[in-house]
Amino acid sequence: RARSVVFQEPALYPWLNVRANVELGLKIAGRRRSERKQLVDRHLALVNLRKFERAYIHELSGGMKQRAQLARALAVEPRMLLMDEPFAALDAQTRDTLQQELQEICARTKATVLFVTHNVREAVILGDRVIVMTPAPGRLKREIKVDLPRPRGPDSHAVVDLAARVRAELQHDARGPEAPENGYAI
Repeated sequence: RARSVVFQEPALYPWLNVRANVELGLKIAGRRRSERKQLVDRHLALVNLRKFERAYIHELSGGMKQRAQLARALAVEPRMLLMDEPFAALDAQTRDTLQQELQEICARTKATVLFVTHNVREAVILGDRVIVMTPAPGRLKREIKVDLPRPRGPDSHAVVDLAARVRAELQHDARGPEAPENGYAI
């Protein structure tokens, strides 16, 4: 319960509606019904899904599925949230919106988030630190501190400039003598 995971593909049960999916971890943890209701209500509101709490997964867009998965992960109140490329399959507009919402959610919940992405700009928008890794075997290559004020938007000049510098460093490293064959993961 100290850690929750948000996957790249929404790992939601199609036979359960949104509310039941969000409540599932709380039920497994043995939380009382009244406490579950309060936590589910709070987390559905946090991810802007209150109007869709009775909808089934096949009725949701990709962004709504990711919101439901995020609400379920946060409802158990983890200290650490592990996010494995959760926005990779989303359209650009939905991705931008969820990046902004995730910054607000993180500010409210105070959970530590480990966010895996191959998108340099997304790493700069969401991260306080960007850890660059080599491909298989994955090794830490470099740490880049992101010291920009929040909230950060995708079109912020500071974000665009820092993302360009990170990309330039990655390209420079890729041409160096110790360069891995397959590039980098961020």
